[in-house]
Amino acid sequence: NWNEPKLSIRVIRISFMIWRIYFMPKILIGFMGAGKSTIASLLDENFIDMDESLSEKLEMPIKEYFERYGEEAFRQRESELLKELLQSEQVISTGGGIVSSIQNRKLLKQNPENIYLKTDFETLYQRLEEDQKHQRPLYLNNSKADLKSLFNQRQAWYEEVATKVIDVTTLTPKQIVEVLQ
Repeated sequence: NWNEPKLSIRVIRISFMIWRIYFMPKILIGFMGAGKSTIASLLDENFIDMDESLSEKLEMPIKEYFERYGEEAFRQRESELLKELLQSEQVISTGGGIVSSIQNRKLLKQNPENIYLKTDFETLYQRLEEDQKHQRPLYLNNSKADLKSLFNQRQAWYEEVATKVIDVTTLTPKQIVEVLQ
């Protein structure tokens, strides 16, 4: 029967798609303050925080590496780690700037589950102002106008690589997790 090979190919393709969805990482992307680490920790207590992992690999804080070697060197190391983590099955919280690199965007596009935690700039800025726990150099060293410009630039890149976009502006962390499960 001529249709049997076509059916077999379809079954293999569907099986592969299902395998990729369940056995590939869930990657959370979004601007700083969007809640990536909070949501990742609620989805999986063993989640991977890319910034923490990268800092360990670099053997220094990211801010120090940035100052010493520059953004290009940092993004290269970030790409190496992302490529490695794409082989995992874990929930991954990325740094807000992950999409700044063309290489990272290409890598992210290979992943079937990139979840963009989207919110408006004013909400993010308010969260950053109120966050006493995390002292973010990008927030501390830039004006509100500069951050808004960076936010606008990155927003298109987040949407470019996202397979799912969730507007988290009015949602609690628990509600966000419910949407994802």
